Amino acid sequence: MKLLIRNLDRSTTEEELNGLFQAFGTVQSCNLVIDKADGASKGFGFVEMPKPGEAKAAMQGLNNQTIGNNQIRVKKAEDKK
Repeated sequence: MKLLIRNLDRSTTEEELNGLFQAFGTVQSCNLVIDKADGASKGFGFVEMPKPGEAKAAMQGLNNQTIGNNQIRVKKAEDKK
């Protein structure tokens, strides 16, 4: 299941994001969206977890948690059409 993580503190690293989600299970991939112009985080990213139960647990456990200086939002990513 692919999850969208929004409102990330711009100083959050992929390693930190990966660690947050690994507490709930296996992380298949983790990537922050980076601004091509300045190389800084755009404040959101995606985490893919192969087991839906673990992904749902991560969604419930991390949604609205304060990470860094921001309250993050975690939801299932919509498939691109």
